[in-house]
Amino acid sequence: MQDQSCKTPRWRLLKTQLNNLVPADFSAQIKAAAHPVIIDVRTEKEFALGHIPNAIHIDYFDESFWEKIEALDLPAEHSIFVYCRSGRRSIRACTLMRNGGFDNARIFNLEGGYNQWLEDISI
Repeated sequence: MQDQSCKTPRWRLLKTQLNNLVPADFSAQIKAAAHPVIIDVRTEKEFALGHIPNAIHIDYFDESFWEKIEALDLPAEHSIFVYCRSGRRSIRACTLMRNGGFDNARIFNLEGGYNQWLEDISI
């Protein structure tokens, strides 16, 4: 019997439902937003090695991740910019936020993560 299961990784399916921005557009949207909130979901060690200016560190792997996200208590007009190292954790974080009641239109995922940011944006 031939395998009929889906061959597309789950993270790619989740990604299609998000606002994904390449680094130049991510940077431009941050600058254009009235109240940008930048969330780095990498580990403490990764964050310490460098991060996007003004980013809030909330480790996706921390068991209190969701509680920390909710504790931000962000007003509806705040735009949320999320990134990780390569883009997979941030996809999951954005999906959790969307499913948890955050306005998907105001959540932006950095395509390619911080690695791509370093390649494309001079800091």
